[in-house]
Amino acid sequence: MTDTTAPTTTRVALVTGGSGGIGRDVAERLGRDGMAVGVHYAGNRARAEETVAAITAAGGRAIAVGGDVADETAMAEVFAAVESEFGGIDVVVHTAGQMVLSPLVDFDLDRIDAMLRTNIRGTIVVDQLAARSVRSGGAIINFSTSVTKIALPGYTAYAATKGAVDAMTLILARELRGRDITVNAVAPGPTATPLFLDGKDDATIAGMAKMAPLERLGQPTDIAEAVAFLAGPARWVNGQVIYVNGGVI
Repeated sequence: MTDTTAPTTTRVALVTGGSGGIGRDVAERLGRDGMAVGVHYAGNRARAEETVAAITAAGGRAIAVGGDVADETAMAEVFAAVESEFGGIDVVVHTAGQMVLSPLVDFDLDRIDAMLRTNIRGTIVVDQLAARSVRSGGAIINFSTSVTKIALPGYTAYAATKGAVDAMTLILARELRGRDITVNAVAPGPTATPLFLDGKDDATIAGMAKMAPLERLGQPTDIAEAVAFLAGPARWVNGQVIYVNGGVI
């Protein structure tokens, strides 16, 4: 009997900031889900190659691709490299970002431009390229923060940049009408990453762990689980900011 089953095409994901932190867990999770993965890095190729090695050791396919997320030429080359290697792109997960913390009254304005460039311009660049590249049936997933709702002191400028990400996410979902591409944002709460833990004493960390009814910090794997849902089966979730924070808000 002739097999008339249509051949399957491997889905392809590009994860910005995939060399470490939440991005690495996201890249590895999507690799376990059977996607070929472009692991993006900004400056640390060695860490990106470690993520690639972890994915390939588990039987997946991955490559490391580098570039400044706010540089449209560099990121166009990143997208092109992933498409050339794997034949297209179905999922773009934009985890790359900067976080500078300080009460607004004391905020060092010399540090704001770099964060604005990465978090806002970088999201515009990545989302624009994603909107031009992602195939029908695909997903664009930005990264926001639960701090836009929790309103923790010291996070004013950072939360403001992520508020811009929320707005872009909601509007882009509507601009892609008719394309069968979902656009959502994941907004983690306190999550045990080096970026979050750096500079915080044990008492502060313990207090933030108690904020959630589950009484623990989130883990990068918790966030990756939500991303995997949006990247795969969640075809009817669109134009949303999903708060992945254990019930803090």
